[in-house]
Amino acid sequence: MAANLMRAGYRVVGFDVLEKRRRAHRRAGGLVATTCADVGAAAGVVICSLPSSDALLRTADTLVPAPPRIVVETSTLPIDVKEVARKRLAARGAVLLDCPLSGTGSQARVRDLVVYASGDRRAYRRVTPVLDAIARAHYHVGPFGNGSRTKFVANLLVAIHNVAAAEALVLAKKAGLDPKKTFEVLADGAGSSRMFQVRGPMMVKANYSNALMKLEVWKKDMAIIADFARNAGVGTPLFDRTVPLYTAATRRRSNEDTAAVYRAVESLKRKA
Repeated sequence: MAANLMRAGYRVVGFDVLEKRRRAHRRAGGLVATTCADVGAAAGVVICSLPSSDALLRTADTLVPAPPRIVVETSTLPIDVKEVARKRLAARGAVLLDCPLSGTGSQARVRDLVVYASGDRRAYRRVTPVLDAIARAHYHVGPFGNGSRTKFVANLLVAIHNVAAAEALVLAKKAGLDPKKTFEVLADGAGSSRMFQVRGPMMVKANYSNALMKLEVWKKDMAIIADFARNAGVGTPLFDRTVPLYTAATRRRSNEDTAAVYRAVESLKRKA
């Protein structure tokens, strides 16, 4: 996202806890801040992409001493945690928008993301040029929190479609079909999905090391979806069936891409 912002002509000040990420940003032409607070002091718009609830709250507290006008929060995290961060920033004059993303890391690199934005509509309108620079589409879906609700529904589909892709390709392989050719043919047909197109090649090659979404991170997202559906009082039979498969894949190698669920499906035996 930072690279696409710079290509669009923006001056991008960035911070990451990992030194290698800061070096990469500097090499790409970005400015590197020493702390999150320095980013807040330098930028009128801050984009956060964070791995945990604790990281969001700590970042919000760090930004508070010198709040930017608008914070675009793109992480997939519980809504109540985002609400706490919103209130902390609002108390010092900053607006937090709930703007989770649909798309993988590889899609982010080619600006193939979709943003589900929610919160203050005036603030959303002000950051639309920024969102245009990082995403192919963005939608304002209502009051604060609706962006996350939309993302949870989207991720439920991702969980199911990913396992469906694995199941189909395992069946094709065990039926004696050429996996590579089968993928090419199915990806162009009515049964395809974005997850099939993105993760099918990994499944065909049985190589999950270049993770677009690590299983250990996806475990957090799966728990959020389950809690969201439970609180809504909605049964999710298909999603529930995917959970043991992701759990098995995560136990084996948690740093691999979620496409590694293919192995868990492949190991299943059909009941008589």
